[in-house]
Amino acid sequence: MQPISLARRLGLVAVALGVFGAPSAWADRLDDIKARGTLICATLNSSEPLGYQDPVSRKTVGFDVDTCAAIAQRLGVTLDLRSVSVEARIAELSLGRVDLIAAALGYTKERAQQIAFSDAHYQVPIKLIVKTDSTLNALADFKGKKISANKGSTPELYARRRTEAEVVTFQDPPAAFLALQQGKVDGLALAAPSAVRFVNETGGKFRFAAEALAFEATALGVKKDEPALLAAVNKALADMEAAGEIDALWNKWYGPNTKFNLPREKKLTPISSFE
Repeated sequence: MQPISLARRLGLVAVALGVFGAPSAWADRLDDIKARGTLICATLNSSEPLGYQDPVSRKTVGFDVDTCAAIAQRLGVTLDLRSVSVEARIAELSLGRVDLIAAALGYTKERAQQIAFSDAHYQVPIKLIVKTDSTLNALADFKGKKISANKGSTPELYARRRTEAEVVTFQDPPAAFLALQQGKVDGLALAAPSAVRFVNETGGKFRFAAEALAFEATALGVKKDEPALLAAVNKALADMEAAGEIDALWNKWYGPNTKFNLPREKKLTPISSFE
């Protein structure tokens, strides 16, 4: 066999580039998802009713799980559900281990530098839970006190930003609430959909402080520089909103016939409104 000349080699390289394109042209996550036939979506697994383990089926269920399934259906693929912790959400997405994050992901400008956010499909207040006999109500009352929060969560961020309390972090809401029950902290910072369960199920021993930490826009997370996937997710959310599906999912998990009884106060809102 005769050796291939330099000119011939260069020609083959040019043909290859013409067929396959530069890496930035063909490395498209949406194409990968459709070729694979699955959407890898990560949710929490210990935050009822967003994502938690059903005691009977032992499967992870919840509002975020159903949202992932609806997005996958509209993309024409099946759902590959993964569990993720609060502190690992952004890392798992940035490393490309998952396609989409639906895990109580509150929008912040700091996070938007690391990942891309879909439009906000709901907004909730971040509350402070205290003991019923506590005198703490205004944010200023927490100066010099201790507040527990999920490590890496938006409630942790706002507790540090808006109070002069010492913030003590835990791996999940039950552990953070246990610290409050045991008197190790004076308050617990948590988004209302998760917080209301602890208030409602403790026989009047706990209540919300009068002043909320913030009003949080919650969205889905996509890896940076994946405009096609982000656009497809936003299109799916818009279709779901128009069909009343997001409202239906919210009522299923949070509505008047649940122990949470929380209204969905805000409709789908462009994430640009919060930038």
